[in-house]
Amino acid sequence: MTDGDERAALAERAAQAGARVASDAFRTDVAVEAKGEDDVVTEADRAAQRTTIEAIRESFPDDAVVGEEEDVRKRVPDEGPAWVIDPIDGTHNFVRGIRVWGTAVAAVVDGEPVAAATVCPALDDVYTADADGAYRNGDPLSVSDVDEPRRGTVDPTLWWDHDAREEYANACEAIVTRFGDMRRLGAAQVVLPTVAAGGLEGTISNLRANPWDSVAGVFMVRQAGGRVTDLEGNRWRHDSVGLVASNGRLHEEVLAAARAIDERGVDVDGDEDGIDGNDIDGGDDIDDVDGGDGN
Repeated sequence: MTDGDERAALAERAAQAGARVASDAFRTDVAVEAKGEDDVVTEADRAAQRTTIEAIRESFPDDAVVGEEEDVRKRVPDEGPAWVIDPIDGTHNFVRGIRVWGTAVAAVVDGEPVAAATVCPALDDVYTADADGAYRNGDPLSVSDVDEPRRGTVDPTLWWDHDAREEYANACEAIVTRFGDMRRLGAAQVVLPTVAAGGLEGTISNLRANPWDSVAGVFMVRQAGGRVTDLEGNRWRHDSVGLVASNGRLHEEVLAAARAIDERGVDVDGDEDGIDGNDIDGGDDIDDVDGGDGN
C-alpha cells in the first residue's frame, strides 16, 4: 500500500469513527452551547473530533491536525503532512434533527489535499476521494453535464446576521436570476460532494472558507471532474478568498454570481462592504493554535 493509499483509507476510517459518535447523539437531548453570536457547538462535536483525532494518531502520531473544535491548529500548514477535520459539518441541521450533516476528514501534504472522506450517517452516504477519483458508497462520481444556466441548480454557502436580510436577499437574487433553481442545504461538506455527484451544478461563497468546511469537499469536486476557484478565477486553495465550485461547464456563470454577491456587499457582519475575511459559517478567522499534541 502506498502512502497515498494509506492516507485515503485512514481518512475514511477516521471519518467513520467520528460519525459513529455523532450519530449516537443525533436526535437526542444533546446539550447545545452558543459559539459566537450566531453559531452553536455541541458536546457531540467535541466528542466526535476527539475520536476522529484518536483514529488518525494511531497511524500518524506526528502529523498536524487542523480542526474546528478545541485546541488544535486552525490553519493548514504549507509544508508536511496534515489532517483537516470537521466532526459535524452542519451543526445547525444536526441540533434540529435534520439529516443533512456529515463528518469530514481530508489528508493534506504540503498544503494540497491527497485524500478525503465525508461520512453522512443519517443519509447512509459515504463520500470519498483519492488519487484516482471520487466515490459515493464505492461508486465512481462525476459532475453533471449541464451546460445551460437555466437548467442549473446552485447552493449558496453564506451566513448573514439578522440585520443583513436585505443583503442575503440580494445574494439569492444573484443566483435565481442566472440559474434555474437554488438550494440551501446548510452544510458545506455535504454540498460540495453533492456537486461532485452531479446533484448540484455549483456552490459559492464570497468569504474566506475555514479549511474544515471546505478542503475535503473541494478535493472531491476536483476528482469528479469539476472546477474550484477563488473570486478572481484562480485555482482555489485553503487560504483563498471566496470559493466557487462547479461542474466546470457553468463555471463562468457561477463565478459571475459570486462576484455579483461580493460587489453587493453580502458578508457575515452585514456591513455592505464586501469581503471581511471571516468564514462561511460565521465564526472567527482564528490564528494557529498549538494544542501541544505534535502540531
